[in-house]
Amino acid sequence: MADVKPFRALRPRADLAEKIAALPYDVYSREEAYEKVRGDSYTFLRIDRPETQFAPDYDMYAPEVYERARDMLHEMLEQGQFLEEPKEAYYVYELVMNGRSQIGIGACASVDDYENQVIRKHENTRADKEADRIRHVDVCSAQTGPIFLAYRRRGGIEEEVRRAMRTAPLYDFTADDGITHRMWVIDDGAAVEHIRREFAQVETIYIADGHHRCASAVRVSQMRRKAHPDYSGAEEFNYFLAVLFPDDQLTIMDYNRVVKDLNGYSEEAFLARVGEIFDVSKAEETTYRPKRKGEIGMCLDGAWYCLRIRDGQYTGDAVHDLDVAVLQEELLAPVLGILDPKVDDRIDFVGGIRGLEELERRVRGDAKAAFAMYPTDIHELFAVSDAGELMPPKSTWFEPKLRSGLLIHRIEP
Repeated sequence: MADVKPFRALRPRADLAEKIAALPYDVYSREEAYEKVRGDSYTFLRIDRPETQFAPDYDMYAPEVYERARDMLHEMLEQGQFLEEPKEAYYVYELVMNGRSQIGIGACASVDDYENQVIRKHENTRADKEADRIRHVDVCSAQTGPIFLAYRRRGGIEEEVRRAMRTAPLYDFTADDGITHRMWVIDDGAAVEHIRREFAQVETIYIADGHHRCASAVRVSQMRRKAHPDYSGAEEFNYFLAVLFPDDQLTIMDYNRVVKDLNGYSEEAFLARVGEIFDVSKAEETTYRPKRKGEIGMCLDGAWYCLRIRDGQYTGDAVHDLDVAVLQEELLAPVLGILDPKVDDRIDFVGGIRGLEELERRVRGDAKAAFAMYPTDIHELFAVSDAGELMPPKSTWFEPKLRSGLLIHRIEP
């Protein structure tokens, strides 16, 4: 059963929370990160991307870069910009996007649960992408970006969440992207114990977003365990920072595909070939957003079409029956020759937050066709993880994004 524990967070002073909170480090290119921190002495992106404190051509993986992140974090703590919770607590974290509320629990999840498959993943990680965060966590002795986890709803946890939300929030602000962030602390002993017991009844937890951050935190834990062979298991380095959401709170957005050429086909010949694979109808709408699983919108030569997956194309396999997998295996690979979408530069992926207009813009510009997907369901993600399988790349796009810097987990020694 799951071990999800309270912790003593480092968190911003209430009047600075809006200034400090930052989008995750990996949503920015290096150039965008430099621009974002320019003239801003508060944003947590300075610490998550400490290379921005050096010249643009400086080695971003040099030891002194990570040391600068650690020093800036300590400086903010010494200056009173960050506070440390006086006792272990859970944190209710609400995000509101376009009027829809999503509420999770800030806590620490167990490294042992990750290693024992209580916490399950749905995608592989790359060692080169992990290396940066391993160094960052290890040098800072802190986890600064929460992992986005999901679990099947439990009424007892929801009861404590609702009770906490009847009090005044620690933070309540709307970021410049229009997302509202609110947070409450749960530090009453009885409530904390109730939540921990409830999580202990959860059989499986799923990584929704943040696979590389999670793998990096686990790797640092393994390093600390090796350095402290007499560890008891209660040390903070045995846990990693997370926000856990019940399955009925989550929204997965579409993750769409853009292809840059038609592999030698004319538009007319390609449309005919698509019709051999899917049931195709021209959309009456000026753009076509799939209305249900089994539908794919296609933008080709300025027109939109609805592609319907045929019944026989679903096999009962958790991975193959994802619409993104059907598109890849039935059309993109055999017809367009895109065999490995992870490395083929003829395909791009466009998050649903960008809208269908972005797909049209690409087709008018550097692309030949675009495919609008119906969003993957959270329970499809669960099914793939439970089967021990991996999703195709870019199967899920979660919004809104958790902010870094609102909760920090220190892992000394």
